[in-house]
Amino acid sequence: MTGRGVNSLSFNQDYGCFTCAMESGLRVYNVDPLTERLRLGVERVGSLSRVEMLHRTNLLAIVGGGAVPKYADNTVCIWDDLQKQIAIDVTFARHVLAVRMTRDRLIVVLPNHVYGFKFPNTTEKEFRFDTRYNPTGLCEVSEAGGKQLLAYPGLKCGSLQLVDLSSAEQGASKAPVTINAHQNELACVAFNHKGDMVATASKKGTLIRVFDTENRKQIVELRRGSDPATLYCISFSPDSSFLCVSSDKGTVHIFAVKETGLNQKSKFQKMSFLGQYVDSQWGLASFTLPAECPCLCAFGPNNSVIAICVDGTFHKYVFTKDGNCNREAYDVYLDMGDDNDM
Repeated sequence: MTGRGVNSLSFNQDYGCFTCAMESGLRVYNVDPLTERLRLGVERVGSLSRVEMLHRTNLLAIVGGGAVPKYADNTVCIWDDLQKQIAIDVTFARHVLAVRMTRDRLIVVLPNHVYGFKFPNTTEKEFRFDTRYNPTGLCEVSEAGGKQLLAYPGLKCGSLQLVDLSSAEQGASKAPVTINAHQNELACVAFNHKGDMVATASKKGTLIRVFDTENRKQIVELRRGSDPATLYCISFSPDSSFLCVSSDKGTVHIFAVKETGLNQKSKFQKMSFLGQYVDSQWGLASFTLPAECPCLCAFGPNNSVIAICVDGTFHKYVFTKDGNCNREAYDVYLDMGDDNDM
């Protein structure tokens, strides 16, 4: 991601805040209302490639990168904003591609491995899983209902590995189970809020598939479009009724997951000789953003969808079950002033 000095964006676990890793340091924003909550300049943390929040706590995971890094790109640093300093750092042999945090684990993604550490009182290593070459650091974790599930690319092209991390605390095996999700390389993965569904998309970017995490069976297949696209993000609504997807086509698509009859069907559905293309479910609603501007999307209250883009813009749309979608808010979050109350 690049744009106005933004190297990457990330929502926190409840999508109520988002972080910006920037050439000029880092920023943290509240989503509703949209306000800047924290700004650390390049003189404090250098330029950064990644910033991750732990819920709404004072802890941030940061990884150096960009033009003037203060910290190495193979080191994860935990910034304690109460102490205004680095509290923990963990260094690896290769550059860090992604970081995920739960209240008791730090998960770090390298090009061919996923590491887990106890956290935050210690950084004792708990596990290491091998992955297929994973250049984007694809990895997600769910900690719903006292159960922690980890998802990352398997060794086979298009496969997803699921690991129940909570089983380790009971002395059981942490052996991964596999979902053969796509024929092409994985590009996106997302858990719903309960952790009982996982959505995937491949680098082809035409189909999103939703699976049951317990029995690993496909629940529904959703079609973004017929032409290939780079997907930036998949996100479930809090009650798992809907799912949204952003792509380099400049469109955010919204799908119904539970009431699938709300989704649009192909106009050629009666032409069975066209195969699976016409059987897929198309989006319930959509809205447009600047094309080829990377953005992340998430659901807000009252059937709203939030999109944050690397060009510094913030978009909020509200949709209805009959497919209408209207813009409710627009702002430029990078132009907001200093409000450093965390």
